[in-house]
Amino acid sequence: MHHGALKLEMLEIAGYNLEVADGEGFIGDRASQTAFRALLDQWRRRYRSKGLADPLGKRPSSALGKKVLDRAIGAERASPAADIVHGVIEEFAVELAQVIQRFMRQKSWSGVQRIVIGGGFPESDVGERAILQAAALCEAAELPVHLARLSHHVDDGGLIGWVHLAPAGLAEHYDALLAIDLGGTNARCGIVSFRRNKAADFSRARVERRVKWRHADDDPSRTGLVQGLATLLEEQIAWAARKKLRLAPFVGIACPGLIRADGSIARGAQNLPGNWAADSFHLPTALREALPVIDGHATQVLMHNDAVVQGLSEVPRMRDVKRWAVLTIGTGLGNASYVNRRVAREAAA
Repeated sequence: MHHGALKLEMLEIAGYNLEVADGEGFIGDRASQTAFRALLDQWRRRYRSKGLADPLGKRPSSALGKKVLDRAIGAERASPAADIVHGVIEEFAVELAQVIQRFMRQKSWSGVQRIVIGGGFPESDVGERAILQAAALCEAAELPVHLARLSHHVDDGGLIGWVHLAPAGLAEHYDALLAIDLGGTNARCGIVSFRRNKAADFSRARVERRVKWRHADDDPSRTGLVQGLATLLEEQIAWAARKKLRLAPFVGIACPGLIRADGSIARGAQNLPGNWAADSFHLPTALREALPVIDGHATQVLMHNDAVVQGLSEVPRMRDVKRWAVLTIGTGLGNASYVNRRVAREAAA
């Protein structure tokens, strides 16, 4: 197994980190949490331009938590704040539906039957409503695709997916593996148990322990972020030892961007601090050198795109379709598409 692998035992990754041009940028930029906040800013400015007080207060849209926006639309009585947030939801849903339409015209998304929506955005009431409206718009446009929610907690999906990417022999000899889900705002580090005795297809795999570091608040350098990740992993290794959990000498890193087979990042990691695409930087090596030996073996570190890994956490629930995809709505919009080998053979028969 190598970094950024595209051919797995049960499926092929048809594509990921899809970049569809849209003027000076990419269409995916229109359907991220960053884009949602930008729309919210526009609506608030239009409201203030009428000489009215901003019903959402003086804090910038980027600083308004999900709970603040959820409360605005959850109030029993209509209010200017609710009107603004509802307007943003409707406009964002249109953008998301248009992104899906454009993606499905691309070769790697052709024939996609189901799209799993992940990332942090769907975890709020605001996000849930926007996705439901986008699904209704896709249906009205007669797109032959169904939108589904990630079945795991969003903080777990980008970790659990590694049970399908790790070398096959690990599950036979160990109880769990280490995984990192690195985003532009947060880093999650978890211990994922295979639980193969419960289900051979890893449908019962789960995160035994997870820690979350909102590194954006600390504004670390690239070196500081790598050191912070190493510290999180060392804490997890110590916890597994105390719990007598047989931990595999393996770490899976889910990271934004296009991942080369050698573990370097070609592009797409612009939301991380510093230059992560530099030829002189190699995250898997930096972490491997910082970690202790596990079970008498040097630690193997593999890296793949974060949307790919989050989507792979849904593999056991996607067996009834041939082609499927994932969109992760976070700081940016992650994407990946898949083709199930088994379903493809049955369809050909």
